[in-house]
Amino acid sequence: MRLKAFDGLAISLSGLCLLHCLALPILAVSLPLAGVLAEAEWVHWLFVALAAPVSLMALWSAERRRSWTSIALAAGGLSLLIAGAAGWPDHDWETGLTVSGGLLLAGVHLMNWRRSRHVHEET
Repeated sequence: MRLKAFDGLAISLSGLCLLHCLALPILAVSLPLAGVLAEAEWVHWLFVALAAPVSLMALWSAERRRSWTSIALAAGGLSLLIAGAAGWPDHDWETGLTVSGGLLLAGVHLMNWRRSRHVHEET
């Protein structure tokens, strides 16, 4: 799989996470099943379990474009996702932490994807 594909996959996972956090609570008002999914703790941990290895693979690969700033920002995004999934410091923070972490992670992958395009254009 090409390295750009990992960034695309990571951005897509972040989008799914955002969709879960923002759209499912709205659907929960009218659909009891969506309400169950919106509150299911396993869904949050599933997104973290998918996002972490994909993000690490996308950001750690390719020596020429590795950016410690990107890795640090991605670690921050993943930390926010983990904090949201764990309900830390309080369950009321869950959506804000998860949305912030997903946006930060998606932004880092977008920067990484753009940087990889420029590296390939220069070679």
